[in-house]
Amino acid sequence: MKKVLNRHQIATVLGISLFVTLLFSAPLSAQEAAEPAAAETEAPSQASDESAGDPAKGKQLFNQNCAACHALNRKMTGPALANVENRLAEEEGLGKDWLYAWIKNSPGMIASGDAYANEIYNEYNQAAMTAFPTLSNEDIDNILAYTAAPPPAPPQTTAATAGGETGTGGGSGISNDLILGALVLVFGILVVMLFLVNSTLKRIAEASGVVIEKEKTEKRTPIWKAFAQNQFLVLVSVIFLMLVAAYYAYGWMMQVGVDQGYAPVQPIHYSHKIHAGDNKIECKYCHSSARVSKHSGIPSLNVCMNCHKSIYEYKGNPEGPSPEDLANGYTNEFYTKEIKKLYKAVGWDETNQRYTGETQPVEWVRIHNLPDFAYFNHSQHVSVAGIECQTCHGPVEEMEIMYQYSPLTMGWCINCHRETNVKVEGNEYYEKIHEELSKKYGVDQLTAAQLGGLECGKCHY
Repeated sequence: MKKVLNRHQIATVLGISLFVTLLFSAPLSAQEAAEPAAAETEAPSQASDESAGDPAKGKQLFNQNCAACHALNRKMTGPALANVENRLAEEEGLGKDWLYAWIKNSPGMIASGDAYANEIYNEYNQAAMTAFPTLSNEDIDNILAYTAAPPPAPPQTTAATAGGETGTGGGSGISNDLILGALVLVFGILVVMLFLVNSTLKRIAEASGVVIEKEKTEKRTPIWKAFAQNQFLVLVSVIFLMLVAAYYAYGWMMQVGVDQGYAPVQPIHYSHKIHAGDNKIECKYCHSSARVSKHSGIPSLNVCMNCHKSIYEYKGNPEGPSPEDLANGYTNEFYTKEIKKLYKAVGWDETNQRYTGETQPVEWVRIHNLPDFAYFNHSQHVSVAGIECQTCHGPVEEMEIMYQYSPLTMGWCINCHRETNVKVEGNEYYEKIHEELSKKYGVDQLTAAQLGGLECGKCHY
């Protein structure tokens, strides 16, 4: 007599497993739902005398008028200004009236022979301070209040959250890691139980004389042998494989010399996202030769120092680094270290605010490189055609690491010449040739291709 194996035991075990899973999942869901949002910590308000000025307004005025030459806690083009009012009163015996006069007309005080004014003037390489006659006494009071205010506490970033760590909901709560570990243990026990139940059912079946017959499969011809015997399928398959191989071989050969997406690591990390994106610096401020030259040029480090003589550390956005930046290591400290590399390269002594003359060349890695037999003129495209840099170089203002955006292939250039209309406004030469060619082609707008932009000698001479 043949018996069918009874599987009710396994169904019971699975039911128990589901119950245990739900039992452990409920506290986890309840805990996550019950976790309160983190309370925002507010810095204690500092009681300030109204006559001392408003530090918040003073910060804005300081950044607008003073930050280019002064910092709070370090020497720059001018002296450090932290607690400057009290320091002058204690060390030099100078009051606020002296500061009013100095800020509003520093050259006049130097010319008048004021002892301390001339001392400061000579100490800082006779770099005359800009006069600010438009600042009122109230504005200066606000600036002095900002310089006297204690430094704000550094913002707490969500580095732990970005790193994947999870906090506990309370002192008596169960951590998520502990609950997940318990669930893993339960699932492991269930797997062991299933193996034990299966083994037990087999032994019961053998003791009861139950014979489990396995389905006998008929002996069939192997697929590969049947395929090899069908000559038509073999021929079609060979032709298909040859076509696929030719397609991929052609695609591979067409990518030789195409470096689209190339993003090398530079000796000094330069973020176009910060400079062109956050700070809105125009591309041609650094790549100034693109207006008048064939090449856009590599900016001189002196161009960098126009700003970074004063910007010696990166303070980042007010909201702090994003989780993506933290994951890639782009912290404020990282960018500040890159600024120090710039100082080392140009030989800038930031303590004494002077150049030492000990420079080191920066070996930048070239990203965009056309073949030697291809001619391209930046000034023709930038100044004459008025093409934006992003047309060829992509959204540079969004790139943390600069990479080759376009393929820079011959077909890509030809398509651009076929689709781009020539800018003829204000150009007598183009106006004359445009008038003649418009009659020839019967169009109002002429593309670069219709003006001869597809002639071989234009790019290969």
